[in-house]
Amino acid sequence: MLKGFKEFIMRGNVVDLAVAVVIGAAFGKIVTALVDGLINPLIAAIFGKANLAGVWAFEINNAKFSIGLILDAALNFLFVAAAIYFFIVMPLNKLAERRKRGQEPEPDPLTTDQELLTEIRDLLRSRQA
Repeated sequence: MLKGFKEFIMRGNVVDLAVAVVIGAAFGKIVTALVDGLINPLIAAIFGKANLAGVWAFEINNAKFSIGLILDAALNFLFVAAAIYFFIVMPLNKLAERRKRGQEPEPDPLTTDQELLTEIRDLLRSRQA
């Protein structure tokens, strides 16, 4: 039972997922700082409000609507996705591409028929020489 659990934990996908969660949590702090330190002040300068949640807000029969809240969530998603792509995915893809350039794929192993034909060919060459 423990052997199966150990194999499950050591499987590459589980380790990759754990690393992704930890990096994602740490990266979330960077994105939050970017939004709070740069984006929200820009919005405050343009719209006169501290964040997008208060922009284009209106009320009908005591029901509060906020288009800015939707825009805020959409922009935050785009910032996170862009940051992950440009700072994590793209550099890792370039690194993998560099590693591939130096390596040639190994040829497929010969089948039994191919091995026998190779031996016959070699024997015939040695008789001719």
